[in-house]
Order: sequence, then C-alpha cells, then structure tokens
Amino acid sequence: MPAISEAAGDGSDPCAAAEPPERLLLEIVHESGDWGWLAEAEAAAMEAAAALARHPALTFTAASACVALSSADAVRRLNRDYRQKDTATNVLSFPATDTAGRLEDGREMLGDVVLAAEVVRAEADDAGIAPKHHFQHLVVHGLLHLIGYDHEQDDEAAVMEGLEVEILHALGIADPYAQAA
Repeated sequence: MPAISEAAGDGSDPCAAAEPPERLLLEIVHESGDWGWLAEAEAAAMEAAAALARHPALTFTAASACVALSSADAVRRLNRDYRQKDTATNVLSFPATDTAGRLEDGREMLGDVVLAAEVVRAEADDAGIAPKHHFQHLVVHGLLHLIGYDHEQDDEAAVMEGLEVEILHALGIADPYAQAA
C-alpha cells in the first residue's frame, strides 16, 4: 500500500499541522469505469486523505483504507444490494466490520470507499466545479464515514460538513456547501 505523503504546514490552518508520517495509508484500486478524465485520481485521493489525516479533531491513529475507483453500474449494484436503493450514487462507504480488527502491520482497517466515475464527473460538470475538487470532496466525505461520521441528523450533518469544509480548505478547495446554497 502506498503511504500518504506528508505536507509541511505553517500552522495557520488546522489541517496543515505536521502529523506523524503514514498516519493513514490508502490502497487505490481501479475496479472499473472510465477514469481517464481524472488522470491524477490516485494522487488526488492521497492528497485528500493526507489533509484529512492532519486534521486535529480526528483522533484515529495508524489506519488504512481502500479507495475503489469504479463505475456507475458497479456502484448502482452495490447501492441496490447493500442499501436497497437501485440507483447509482457518487460515493459509497463500507466501514470495516468489528471483526476486521488490525492488519498485520498493526494498523486499523477503516474500510472501503467506492466512487462512480460517471456520476462524479457528471456532478462536477453540472455544478461547474473542477472535477478533481469534487472527487477530493467525495474521498474526504467517504473517509469521514469510515471513521464514524454521518449526516442523517441535522446536528450530525453540521459537524461532518464543518470537517469537510476545513479539510477541503487545506487543499485550496472552496466550500462545496456554500456553492450549493
């Protein structure tokens, strides 16, 4: 698994503070779908995960996750089979089960994030935002789900969205919720 690169920060941003290297390792899997429109998908996912790992409010240590680059058809099947929603969505998160425990290297396995190429691209185009930025937002969103955040209730959504905005800010990405308002 490739390690997340460390970025040096100036301390002015809560996500820019230096963290121990390899706090969060990602495995990127190209399952299916046409990801040619985002040639730097792997690097973009790792940048997003590194910003998340540097956020001081997130307390996990020595963790690992998988990001699967997939297709709308594959995500639709997963959404149907696991959420009883027969439609493609942009991202799905599958937290590791309690029995997953620790990996051989001692890291906690957080789970899997699966993204649908066609849906992510169409949403970015429709919203008039950079596809890379939308992709990174969805990676952050999916990883936050893996570490226990949710947005089912208004108070939960406010906390999760606040974290997303702070993490994306560290990447130079505008507040995606302000654009939607």
